[in-house]
Amino acid sequence: MTTNPTANANYLALGDSYTIGESVPEADRWSVQLAGLLRKEGLNITDPDIIARTGWTTSELSDAIKQSGNQKTYQLVSLLIGVNNQFRGQSLETYRTEFRALLQTAIRFANEKPKRVFVLSIPDWGVSPYAANRNRQQIAKEIDAFNDVAQEECKKAGIAYVDITPTSRTAASDPSQIAEDNLHFSGKQYRQWAEKAAPVVKSLL
Repeated sequence: MTTNPTANANYLALGDSYTIGESVPEADRWSVQLAGLLRKEGLNITDPDIIARTGWTTSELSDAIKQSGNQKTYQLVSLLIGVNNQFRGQSLETYRTEFRALLQTAIRFANEKPKRVFVLSIPDWGVSPYAANRNRQQIAKEIDAFNDVAQEECKKAGIAYVDITPTSRTAASDPSQIAEDNLHFSGKQYRQWAEKAAPVVKSLL
């Protein structure tokens, strides 16, 4: 009889509004839904510890991690960050430098095991009603550019990258995938992220 290698596996989710689940119940957060899906598949994983807040950029997330004093290590660590860098018009060069540093932070949380870290791409907030009077094509183009940087850095670091951006864009034709604030996504959209991430994460544990 073999021992389940992920018995009591703990999970840390790092990010911004999408990870904290702005405008949705805690149970609808994508990271919480992911943990639930993995448990249904027989993996004994906890609901995530979360270091995330609406509005955070890469630098603000980095500062908050330092201020948290969290010295734990985890069997699984996720990172989803960058939409506020794009929203505020910050440069790709700054994002690359700070994102790369956050990947190293995530690896440290994962007990120096890059294969226990995964990244979700930045979703496209331009499909939301909030963006109705903005240049949605420009938003999409910029988000794709930030995601290209993230994917490149993940590849260099040997970290799994889950592209949920095309999935986020399906919310343009389905209002039920948008949260009540008309900017963030609903639990229905987050469910799709969790389903897309689950097989990738399962291969990491």
